Amino acid sequence: MTTKSTLEVQATAPATGLAYWQPSLLAVLGAALLWLGWPVHPAPLAAVLLVAWVPYLRMEQLLTQRGASGWKVFRYTYLSLVLWNAFTTWWVSFSTLGGGIAAVVLNALLMCIPTMAFYHTKRLAGPKLGYISLPIYWIAFEQLHLHWDLTWPWLTLGNGFAQANQWVQWYEYTGFLGGSLWMWVVNILVFRAWFGFSSNAPRTSQAGVVHQPGTAPLGRPLATRWLAPLLAILLPVALSYGIGATYQEKGKTAEVVVVQPNVDPFLEKFSSNPNFIPYDQQLSRLISLTEQQLTPQTKLVLWPETALEEVYSEAAFEMNPKVMRLRQWLAAHPGVELITGITSIKMYGPTKETATPTARFRDDLGYYDIFNTAAHFPGATGAVTFYHKSRLVPGVEKVPVVLTKLIANIDLGGVVGSYGSQEERTVFNTTDPNLRLGPSICYESVYGDFMAQYVKNGATLIGIITNDGWWSDSPGHLQHIQYATLRAIETRRDIARSANTGISGFINQKGEITQQTNWWVQASQRGTVHLNEEKTFYVQHGELLGPTTQVLAVLLLGFVVVQAARGRQKVG
Repeated sequence: MTTKSTLEVQATAPATGLAYWQPSLLAVLGAALLWLGWPVHPAPLAAVLLVAWVPYLRMEQLLTQRGASGWKVFRYTYLSLVLWNAFTTWWVSFSTLGGGIAAVVLNALLMCIPTMAFYHTKRLAGPKLGYISLPIYWIAFEQLHLHWDLTWPWLTLGNGFAQANQWVQWYEYTGFLGGSLWMWVVNILVFRAWFGFSSNAPRTSQAGVVHQPGTAPLGRPLATRWLAPLLAILLPVALSYGIGATYQEKGKTAEVVVVQPNVDPFLEKFSSNPNFIPYDQQLSRLISLTEQQLTPQTKLVLWPETALEEVYSEAAFEMNPKVMRLRQWLAAHPGVELITGITSIKMYGPTKETATPTARFRDDLGYYDIFNTAAHFPGATGAVTFYHKSRLVPGVEKVPVVLTKLIANIDLGGVVGSYGSQEERTVFNTTDPNLRLGPSICYESVYGDFMAQYVKNGATLIGIITNDGWWSDSPGHLQHIQYATLRAIETRRDIARSANTGISGFINQKGEITQQTNWWVQASQRGTVHLNEEKTFYVQHGELLGPTTQVLAVLLLGFVVVQAARGRQKVG
């Protein structure tokens, strides 16, 4: 009969005292570090993200050493993820408390899919393949989270470097998923140098040195252990600074005006609000703020999302009195073009065959779609062009049929229901052939591959129209504009941003915010933007990391299933 050594007994004995609480403390520490490094904390704190996952990795390792069940590992993993979600996106609750809670709870649950896939892969295929699988599973999950009905890309890891975007100028090649990969690689290398990958019982080297589970590999000098993580940190940062130092703004220039009317969406903007400002007065405010910045050189004016909130029929658009008023105003300012957010409606008639899957029905209207729309007025005359928002907020603008009852109460601002959308990214061509604007609406600006499609379709300038007032004076609106700086780097396009309430201003092609308004003030700003014609590697080739990791994830899962089946056969 084999007798266990004292060290082996210690490794499998139930933890007591502080050791008992160690997994819980590590779960809280990991969540706190992810929050601390996330925008909108000062840029240097983004460095914390490069070690923020180490507590989670150590927690999983400790639980595995203690022989914890998969269910117990899940509980501690979920604790860490739900705390991170809560610390970072608590502001969603400013819209509705129930919606904020649901968003945090459900998103953390979804994040457990790649982390538990890592745990089972490591358990069945060994630590080496296990740790290689973790970034693959995670980025494959992020790619899925960018494209399905419950999409919520706010905590895509690559977004975490938005405040310190001078470190990730190479996003023009990889997109923001490259930042997710970088974060995981560095964290895993730091963890390996600090604790090692071993999850087995204690071992003894030939020299008689006891090697505890979780310590650095035997016989490796300190400098050697830390060389790989240091290089993984320094080389991408050095490359980024090199790119940033040599990059020059490209393209001809144009003068653009952005307007921030600051109409309170809870109290003033909508006819149901207690202090409702009549729509004619809201339009007067927009015009007045615009005229404060207009010059003879102004080419384009941006008004925010749903600046014109009444529902506008697209078929009878020109007959609307406010549209007529806008035409008259544009006639008084020749050469100026306007892009404004509106709520529009499109009729399909009484038969369902001509309608879209998102169409609603009313006896007096037949089938129709409601759109969150950007409208381009090319001047006093000329047909208005519409772009319909296509990346819709789950539970607010898009409710999957099978999950209608489950998420109908998740409110991130607006009217719950399914809005219409469109497949193609429309580019607004102006009378200046160099000025072609990609009109993104609010939530869409968080998606790297989505925004790149505007540029691929010919946009030389990106416009963002939004209403960030739903989130009050919280990190929400601050994170939103910081994420936009990454879109500027990925596409090397200037960005003009108009927010109803939030922050309006301009971002250059290096992701630097060159002008911005204050929060919760009526304001307008005039800026000179560059109109770049060149396309980055990311724009030309699209998202490569996400689809590649999805293929690898499927292959890995297949391999793990086969390994598990073989193990059961041997036991049998």
